[in-house]
Amino acid sequence: EIYDRYEGLPNPSMKRLCLYFRCQRKETAHVVRFLMQTQKPHALSWLWLSASIIIADLLTKLWALRTLSYMQSVEVVPGFWNWTLVHNTGAAFSFLAHAGGWQQWLFSALAVVISTVCIVMLKRTERTAWHTALPLALIIGGALGNLIDRVRFGYVVDFVHWYWNGFHWPVFNLADSAISIAAVLLIVFSFTGHDKKATP
Repeated sequence: EIYDRYEGLPNPSMKRLCLYFRCQRKETAHVVRFLMQTQKPHALSWLWLSASIIIADLLTKLWALRTLSYMQSVEVVPGFWNWTLVHNTGAAFSFLAHAGGWQQWLFSALAVVISTVCIVMLKRTERTAWHTALPLALIIGGALGNLIDRVRFGYVVDFVHWYWNGFHWPVFNLADSAISIAAVLLIVFSFTGHDKKATP
């Protein structure tokens, strides 16, 4: 029946050539359809969460800079929670804050490298594997949130101050919280086996 469609062509060679290209087109369509069915969507769509964290982090820091005075505490919950604006030249929770300045370049470079690695991992992770995608997105948002501060000011804006019975937790911000939550989730999911859903 297919061959009959080309009966009007002047010679058999042209008939065979048309049939060949018709078959090739069908095979290509089958291959494309197969790839579309077997290729699972990646988790890069989780970057919306990273972007949300960055925006929220910038807004809260802007509020702190405009509202609070440097190193002046404002009590929120007596005996537990203050707003205290500080300039952190170290890493999360003031790690290496007094190292002398070289740490700024180190932590900025680490933020870029870690964020890039996490984005690549999201690319290789299925969109439905949220146990892997969620911590990665949190790390990206937190790392880039603090990186923006380092580029703009040369330090990170921290203002959340928790304490209890003489113990004072290092002053932190929303980006630090995102990174900490991601670390806890990675540890928890590694024990529960959920991280096995990521594609290599």
